[in-house]
Amino acid sequence: MKPGLEAGQTAQLELTTTAEMRAQFGGVTVHDLFSTSALVHHMEWAARKTILPYLEPHEEGMGSHVEVFHLSFTPCGWNVLIRATVTEVRDRKIVCEVEAFNARGKIARGKVTQSIVERGWLEEKLSQMKVLEGIAPGQKITCKS
Repeated sequence: MKPGLEAGQTAQLELTTTAEMRAQFGGVTVHDLFSTSALVHHMEWAARKTILPYLEPHEEGMGSHVEVFHLSFTPCGWNVLIRATVTEVRDRKIVCEVEAFNARGKIARGKVTQSIVERGWLEEKLSQMKVLEGIAPGQKITCKS
């Protein structure tokens, strides 16, 4: 990583919730609210923005831990602001506290940890997984006891 990333640095993400961000399972909409899964996606994105200026061309950031408390609902069409604050830079792990707000106040809080890895290593691991035990992309997997 390039030097300079330290605790206290922040990044923000602003969005307007859309129909695609609603809680849906199996193509069926549960309710017309910003889903927890979409919230987590955007919280991870905000955290990612903190590391982007510091990644070397041969590096990539991977989410390695997410902890989120979804505190309040947000109707579809409302604006959301997500703020990520770097709290730890250790080894090749970056920890961010994340908070999300709508017009009524805080809707979520949590932590996102990102691991910095070599792109070559990641590409090699992905390549190995593609041939792992002959498993093809899209192939159904069954659990073995």
